[in-house]
Amino acid sequence: MKMQLDRRELHRWFLGMGAATALAAPGRLLARAAEAGDPLRLVDPELRAAAQAMLSQHFPPLTRAGLPALRAGWVAPPPLPAPAPSVEIRTIPGPKGAPSVPVELIGVRSRPAPCPAILHIHGGGMISGRARNMTAFCQTIAAEFDCVVVNVEYRLSPETPFPGPVEDNYAALIWLAANAAALGVDPRRIAVAGGSAGGGLAAMVSILARDHGGPSLCQQILLYPMLDDRTGSTRKPPAHLAPVGWSADANAFGWSAFLNVPAGSATVPAGSVPARAANLAGLPPTFIGVGAIDLFVDEDLDFGRRLIDAGVPTALHVSPGAFHAFDFVVPDAAVSKAFTGAWKAALRTAFNKEA
Repeated sequence: MKMQLDRRELHRWFLGMGAATALAAPGRLLARAAEAGDPLRLVDPELRAAAQAMLSQHFPPLTRAGLPALRAGWVAPPPLPAPAPSVEIRTIPGPKGAPSVPVELIGVRSRPAPCPAILHIHGGGMISGRARNMTAFCQTIAAEFDCVVVNVEYRLSPETPFPGPVEDNYAALIWLAANAAALGVDPRRIAVAGGSAGGGLAAMVSILARDHGGPSLCQQILLYPMLDDRTGSTRKPPAHLAPVGWSADANAFGWSAFLNVPAGSATVPAGSVPARAANLAGLPPTFIGVGAIDLFVDEDLDFGRRLIDAGVPTALHVSPGAFHAFDFVVPDAAVSKAFTGAWKAALRTAFNKEA
């Protein structure tokens, strides 16, 4: 079955409350960037109009008091109708002593042989976003790869700081692996994937699975992952990075909410920040993709280098002129198509290797 989701549907919520709201005081960011020259001078020409539109929106700085309004403003695209893969809402056992975890179970159907599966973790800076924002996207992936997708509705911070959000996603991985036969899934071909905060949580889940002897993962797909709390707090980004999609101020706010201590603190809870993990050996094959002018580019490249040094098969894809989550905002741009093609190729290779 071939089908295509027009990712501009996702672009509606991304521009409306996803990326732009995450920008703390865009006017101030523009002023800062202007000191270094044109803030869009390094943006790919096909992405420039969208970047300018995002920077022109004005929202108040992120605060805990403002989070309910931010979250309420996310407008999710509707699930795709048949013949798109079906979507079933399940409630699975949560971490010990914690509530059950709602998940979207996508693409379960009768097949002649077990299929691959993806544990998908949505983004939102650790503080916002819902699984349903990514339902239609997950349906397209389930169709294209003929796989099952488990899209997790994990608890958000600051109401639930670390380790709750990670444990919710890990509980979903445990459930997926334990129920592989009933779901028609090949347990050797389970991948974890996520973008932005979802990518950071995916990395945390992989580390947790390794350290606790959990399910073996065939691949982790980390798209512009949020990996280091020091970015934007104790480590200021270079002035040339376009302040589009996610800002240094927003990053410090999101990490502080998640860690329950100020971002960039000398010590943080063990296992809470992938970039601070001392040992990356034994993690699954990894794809990391990021834009060259994304706030996360340095931390993502450094994490990839450390994975390579630890002997982990790692693919790094850097998209020139691309800001945070550019592939959702302008999906038809050549740079976006190349980016999407790269991570899909890595996932396809992982699934075919174990077939």
